[in-house]
Amino acid sequence: MTQKADTLFTNAIVLTMDGKLNQYDPGAVVVKGDSIIAVGPEAEITKEYSADEVVDCKGKVLMPGLVNAHTHVPMTLLRGLADDLRLDVWLMGYMLPVEREFVSPEFVRLGTSLACSEQIRSGVTTFNDMYFFEDDIAQATADAGMRAVCGQSIMKYPAPDAAAFEDSLAYAREFIKKWKGHPLIVPAIAPHAPYSTTPEILRTCADIAKEFDVPLHIHISETAFEVETMRNEQGMPVVPYVKKQGILEAKVIAAHCVHIDVGEIKTLQHANAGVSHNPSSNLKLASGFAPVQKMLENGLNVGIGTDGPASNNDLDMFEEVRLASFVAKASSNDPTVVPAATALLMATRMGAQALHIGHLTGSLEPGKRADLIIVDTSPVHNSPRFRRDPQNAYAQLVFASKSTDVTDVMVNGKWLMRAHELLTLNEKELLEQARVLALKIDAFLIAREQSVLSKLIALGGSMEQESFEVQVKVKVTEPALLVQNMKRPEIEITAFKHYHQYDDYFLFEDPSQGRLRFREDNLINEKGDVENVRSRLTLLGQKREGEIGHDVLLSRSRFLAPAVHTSRFYREYFKPKQEISVEKNRLRWHIRYKNTEFFINLDEVKEPHMGTFLEIKSRTWSRNDADLKAELASELLALLGVENAEAVTQDLIEILTSK
Repeated sequence: MTQKADTLFTNAIVLTMDGKLNQYDPGAVVVKGDSIIAVGPEAEITKEYSADEVVDCKGKVLMPGLVNAHTHVPMTLLRGLADDLRLDVWLMGYMLPVEREFVSPEFVRLGTSLACSEQIRSGVTTFNDMYFFEDDIAQATADAGMRAVCGQSIMKYPAPDAAAFEDSLAYAREFIKKWKGHPLIVPAIAPHAPYSTTPEILRTCADIAKEFDVPLHIHISETAFEVETMRNEQGMPVVPYVKKQGILEAKVIAAHCVHIDVGEIKTLQHANAGVSHNPSSNLKLASGFAPVQKMLENGLNVGIGTDGPASNNDLDMFEEVRLASFVAKASSNDPTVVPAATALLMATRMGAQALHIGHLTGSLEPGKRADLIIVDTSPVHNSPRFRRDPQNAYAQLVFASKSTDVTDVMVNGKWLMRAHELLTLNEKELLEQARVLALKIDAFLIAREQSVLSKLIALGGSMEQESFEVQVKVKVTEPALLVQNMKRPEIEITAFKHYHQYDDYFLFEDPSQGRLRFREDNLINEKGDVENVRSRLTLLGQKREGEIGHDVLLSRSRFLAPAVHTSRFYREYFKPKQEISVEKNRLRWHIRYKNTEFFINLDEVKEPHMGTFLEIKSRTWSRNDADLKAELASELLALLGVENAEAVTQDLIEILTSK
């Protein structure tokens, strides 16, 4: 008597992608509930099992669903928004402004549903996401019936779903609690990258990941510039830096890893980290070629990802798997590396292992979830089929098959697509909603095309400075006494510099555009000679976040860009309504006070003559931290003997323009 199941697949070329890469032709697979209960030769399986639904695969390939190991699915709604740009211009000139304006729970649900439609059609059954409002992304994914690791983004900057990183951490904690144990969704925490977080954020994220035993998703060493900056600022490469912060104690999914060496590869392997290789994104953004072959040789679990559809620009894993093999061959000058079977393994079982869900999906084996796809390898672009070499089945899929060859998709034992027809999503409605939103985004960008920020970013090299800056400023009548007080034992001086500064402020017709400052810093050595000259642009916002403590200001973000042209160029380029020049002599100390870093500026304003001012500043990432640093700044005023000095709550340019 046969055992009864729910679905019996017969007459298939079964590629199990299991540990032995077993193939069965003709083969059969048996599904009961949400899981696979048997896989093997058709003759044997049909003797032992019967089912309510028997699917004749008609000689097509039956294989595990593909695993997209890294993406940002709501960015389907930003696909094609701004292409062929440098990464900084693309990100800061277009992506971040549009995200700040439009990203909401409704936005991410629509973008996720659209992405699920695209991925189901291309044979993806599982994806690994990192974005904002991840709770809504998880819900939209579950509604579509797909499997996903959903990582809530954490950054030091204000985000669409969080004013400060503490808010993101609180959101992530509740998100993980809500989705932990769900049959389709694996919640995760996703500190965006080392350069967009702080050591505190990284350590806290690692602690949360360990507390709830969930994955931690992070961008690692995507660009050479990122790695060079980390070496200059921290004296070490990126992987040792994140290890120092405890990140590798969690179940890490490291996206990109383009610029890592063998030592870092071994460190990741020892920590059982998974890596997501994203060839299309790395090629399109000119990030470089990840050392995939070395990763595989050292035993790393390497998956393949599309990255976000705004930097790819699609979610086609067939294209991605093909590129993963080709890029490895071309970059190593060896046509034998990353053969077809290995590339497909990276997109299935190894990809699932890289996401730390290899026990659930990634291969057709009894006990695994029924996440599988049927692929037609008979179209003209994939004919004829040679049977001499068993590796040919993998070569057909990797080197010749298209995403449109996927005919049927099942996830967790439920059909999501039959004969190319989506069963859980209304694609027509989604496309119409996306079209309407695209019109709104276009209108937004057209309206801001002439903004100062847009023009600044278009020059390249722009970056958003830290989210907040605590600042206190007072008028000083005895600067020599203050310099003497800087030697007090409570104050640890870590660096000192003397500058002669020339500032040109550009003011615009629309005050909401902010003020643009062109600064030339002349570094003065001990002999009084100019040792170095540096120029940069700073776009200063009009608004302050508020006042805290003793006339202490909490400032909003600023944008910085290197100034590689003359002030005349910028004057003609930005066409300001008014220009004001300021010349000053600056003594600048970097200090530590009560284990906290501060910057102290003593400015003698020479032109126009305004006297001498003391500024005490410290970078901060949150309101709580700002409150603490405000108290310490007030203490420093007392130590320097100027606690009763006249407080100044305006920038120099504000004082000059208010006269």
